[in-house]
Amino acid sequence: MARNGKRRSSNSAGGRPRHSEKPKKRWWLRILTVLVGIGVLAVIGLVLAVMVTMRSLPSYSTLKASEHGQMIVVRARDGRELVSIGPSYGEWLDSREIPQVMKDAMVAVEDRRFYSHYGVDPIGVARSLMVRVEKGVWRQGGSTITQQLARNIFLNNNKTFDRKAREAILALALERKFSKDQILELYLNKVYFGGGAYGIDSASRLFFSHPATQLEPAEAAIIAGLVKAPSRYSPTADADAAVARAAIVLRLMQQEGYISGAEADRIDVSTVKLKEDHGQNSVRYFTDWVLPQLDFLVPDSFEPIEVWTTLDVGMQRAATTAVKSNAPGGAQGALVSLDRDGAVLALVGGTDYVESNYNRATQAQRQPGSSWKLFVYLAALEAGYTPDTPVYDRQITIDGWTPRNSGGTYAGKIDVRAAFAYSKNTVAAQLGQSVGFGTVASMARRFGITSPISTYPSMVLGASEVRLIELTGAFAAVQAEGRSVEPYGITRVTTADGDLLYERKRGRQDQLVAPYVAAQMTDLLQTAVNTGTGRAAQIGRPAAGKTGTTSSNKDGWFMGFSSGITTGVWMGKDDNSRVAGLQGGTAPARAWAAYMRVATAKRPVEEFTTELTMPEWQLEPDDEAWFGGEGGDYYFFDEEGNPIDPYGRDYRAPPDDGSRPGDAAGYGPDGYRDGYYDNGYPEGYGNTPPSERQPEQPRGIDQDFLDRATGRQEQNLRRDAPPGTGTGQQQVQQQQVITPTRQAQPKMVEIRPAQTN
Repeated sequence: MARNGKRRSSNSAGGRPRHSEKPKKRWWLRILTVLVGIGVLAVIGLVLAVMVTMRSLPSYSTLKASEHGQMIVVRARDGRELVSIGPSYGEWLDSREIPQVMKDAMVAVEDRRFYSHYGVDPIGVARSLMVRVEKGVWRQGGSTITQQLARNIFLNNNKTFDRKAREAILALALERKFSKDQILELYLNKVYFGGGAYGIDSASRLFFSHPATQLEPAEAAIIAGLVKAPSRYSPTADADAAVARAAIVLRLMQQEGYISGAEADRIDVSTVKLKEDHGQNSVRYFTDWVLPQLDFLVPDSFEPIEVWTTLDVGMQRAATTAVKSNAPGGAQGALVSLDRDGAVLALVGGTDYVESNYNRATQAQRQPGSSWKLFVYLAALEAGYTPDTPVYDRQITIDGWTPRNSGGTYAGKIDVRAAFAYSKNTVAAQLGQSVGFGTVASMARRFGITSPISTYPSMVLGASEVRLIELTGAFAAVQAEGRSVEPYGITRVTTADGDLLYERKRGRQDQLVAPYVAAQMTDLLQTAVNTGTGRAAQIGRPAAGKTGTTSSNKDGWFMGFSSGITTGVWMGKDDNSRVAGLQGGTAPARAWAAYMRVATAKRPVEEFTTELTMPEWQLEPDDEAWFGGEGGDYYFFDEEGNPIDPYGRDYRAPPDDGSRPGDAAGYGPDGYRDGYYDNGYPEGYGNTPPSERQPEQPRGIDQDFLDRATGRQEQNLRRDAPPGTGTGQQQVQQQQVITPTRQAQPKMVEIRPAQTN
């Protein structure tokens, strides 16, 4: 019995797991089968796609003869050719003519498993995915030389999975159709190396003045290092970057066994002699800025095109000379000049494009110093300050920060105009605190500043970094009476045959601030040039502007406008080190004046609009409350904002003949136009037939009824005051004494130092 019981017990305890394992195994087998089936179908599909693609590929001779790249002719605003940019091809070198060191350098740096994979490198793809997971962004590409060749010949550079999938299929097809030597030959003769050079022979002639058959190991390392970023590692643009990149290539060649350690040590890349290039000039700063915009303006094609721009050749020449002649020794300079609609007339990104193609006018972010006060004073003027408002220039402390003036002295009681003209830092700090530092930041955003903006108190003195072209656009908006100005450089794009591909439409101009605020700001800017820190910018005609100098004289700015042209100038060093004697009112202001004398020479003299017409919201509140509506009629509203008729439902608004209460003629004894309610008008209330009138409604006794009942018709009839505003007679008295005020009364700004423990 016990034995049988144990047997039953063991069966009941041990039987269930054995029965439950079978369904689990079946599910795993089903999932595995499905996955294997999907994998088999995917492989079959991939093989079919590769076979179909391989059959559709051109022959090797066709690929050799094909040239890619687009010829682009850039023209100035008068139609003159500025520069012609397009592909440059050298001699085609077959695999036997290409130096072996060039092949080894390219394979080492771009695809070290080139000879072992079949077009796609699984290890490289896995490494790229791991970096993506660890860093959160695509930092390392997994493309092979074959994939790059497929992309350069058949595809574009869009970073999409669809493009990558097609690239992989094309690479596998190329590997099936051509040999490794043929693929490497195609690649080295077609890859882009910068400066318009396609292929190693064109690159060798461009950078070293000799054919690629004569390449030395150091030169081959430089060329191989260019593929990753041709503009960044170009030896003519940044020799130090090119040398550093070439050193990495040599180290990789040593790791892969192409050269020994001793050979690597003997190669000195810094001794390579580069070809002298005299063809580049400051126009390239402008073309480098506008040409990338073509990706968004015209469809992709390899058809030759002509790009018509806004650049003025004479102004560009004057701008280049002004920057070079006035930049302090060892310092760089940049200039941006805009027409009144935002057209870029001149753009200089540095003192010498050949030495450095880094565009300081459109790329560099630097602290603007006191030129940032444009936004501080705009916010203050919009808040109700005027150029004549009294302020105090004195030592203050805001949240533990104590600003100081440049000369270390304080002027005491002055007005806003003088504070701006002499760039008083303490007043700017007080105004910023008065209107709110966030308000100043919002004003800068409103005027087109896109870089991060600090809201600490010191931001009023230009602690946030800006781009020169953005700040120039902000000053241009002031000259445009407060309307937005967007810098642009391309007016139209055509094919070589003249077919229109793109034409710029007139951009939308938003009203950023009221015209009276812009007029007041112009008043301040004009005073800064006439009698303030910008006196060196005087050009013999009305000019308005602002200087800017950062701490330790690291940056100098002058921003200003005259005769419809707005120009900004920056000077400083790329490493942000001190420049002795650099101030916004010295070299930058002199460069601005030298350029603007040429730029405005053929333009009529324009006087600035600085008359102050205050907006309606600065009228006295009672005036504003009782005026409104077309025709100047009075209207009343209930608590929910609905219009009401204080004279009954039959009331009809009198026609507007242009007369107003208080005029000598036009109003009868009832206080309205020629006795409107005394049947003076045929369509008046008194002549309305009874059949057309609304049913009479009981009316309460009001002051109007009492006036008529007691015969007090000699008094001017007035309207009932809205509920809660006093009696009608009191309202008459209020209206008789109100005089609209067109100028706000000056107010004194006095901010006490913050208390510290």
